[in-house]
Amino acid sequence: MSDERETRAQADRELCGLVNGLAKQIEAHVRVRAATLGLTASQGVALRELTGPMTLRELAERMSCEPSNATFVADRLEEQGYLERHPHPGNRRAKQLVLTPAGAELRERLLELLAEDSPLAPLSHDEQDALQRLLVRAVVR
Repeated sequence: MSDERETRAQADRELCGLVNGLAKQIEAHVRVRAATLGLTASQGVALRELTGPMTLRELAERMSCEPSNATFVADRLEEQGYLERHPHPGNRRAKQLVLTPAGAELRERLLELLAEDSPLAPLSHDEQDALQRLLVRAVVR
């Protein structure tokens, strides 16, 4: 293997390690913050991602999980009174997930907690924007 190829491979490994390390830090942060509210990490991610009415499939995509996993999480949030299923206005076979007032309040508390000591906090707003643009370029092909 050429020196240039080995150097590139080492740089790729290091970058992958950094991205993986950041992902683990973010997951741990969500887990700890969600637990303070009596939620699982998956419930915390679901609440973070529920920015408005959406289908289970949309939620699963945002959570980066299978629809069956999102269904399980949504069922628990519904049992706890944080989520309701409403008829979808454009597709009578689909349901939309909608936060209840208690769910919206819990989501706001969670977002406040997630903002505290976030793994991304050391980055300025401009640096976070730059990181997001670079990650989108790397992920979306």
